[in-house]
Amino acid sequence: MATIAPNAYRAGIRDDRGFFFAMSVAMALTNVVGFGAQFLLGRSSFGAPALVHVHALVFVGWVGFFVFQSWLVARGNVNQHRRLGWLGAGWAALMVVVGITATMVMVRAGRAPFFFAPGYFLVMNSLGVLGFAGLLWWGVALRRRTEWHRRIIMCAMTAIMGPAFGRIVPAPLVIPWSAWLIFAFMLLFPLAGMIHDLRRHGRVHPAWWYGTAALVAMQLAMDLFTATPLASGLYALVTAGSPGAAIDPLAYPPFPPA
Repeated sequence: MATIAPNAYRAGIRDDRGFFFAMSVAMALTNVVGFGAQFLLGRSSFGAPALVHVHALVFVGWVGFFVFQSWLVARGNVNQHRRLGWLGAGWAALMVVVGITATMVMVRAGRAPFFFAPGYFLVMNSLGVLGFAGLLWWGVALRRRTEWHRRIIMCAMTAIMGPAFGRIVPAPLVIPWSAWLIFAFMLLFPLAGMIHDLRRHGRVHPAWWYGTAALVAMQLAMDLFTATPLASGLYALVTAGSPGAAIDPLAYPPFPPA
């Protein structure tokens, strides 16, 4: 019996491949729905500045790469998945640079979404992409522990699902709790993973608890740091000499005209 149980558990891990691929597809579809709806409604266009297009290419490219990596594992091509994993680790570093730069450009231009205070938007996006990269690199470090690796990578992807859900849920209707409403929807993915574990293995793998705790800590840090003088100083430094400097970082922008 001492040898049968571990073997059964490892077989269960192999069976999880289809679930994690389905999760990656669901995350990709959420992004398609969120950003696609904005395009169809005329709220975004190809006339955006070049940096916006670079940001879109980098982040959309990551989503495609993420799904492809999950597909490789689901097909049993684990060796190819591992070889490409280092590309994903480097891609995360590029996403940090591009994501934070694009956010800085937006707040400098005074174009933060109207349901976020500009100072909060600067902190939120920056910590969000840093949290993603941190979790992703942690997942890469755990690559030899398959059950941990898969779940932490899923939590990493969860960290950057905010922009997609922000375009789907009625965030403007719950100001000043917009970020927490979006975050609640983001947590549906690790929650789905926990439910899957309970049904498949009879217990929730600790990776979900650690990953979710990291996500909650990230969200709390956004609120707590934004209220500090350091955050106000950071906003002033980023927006110096730009239209964004004249905007109160803790005041919500006016609603757009109907």
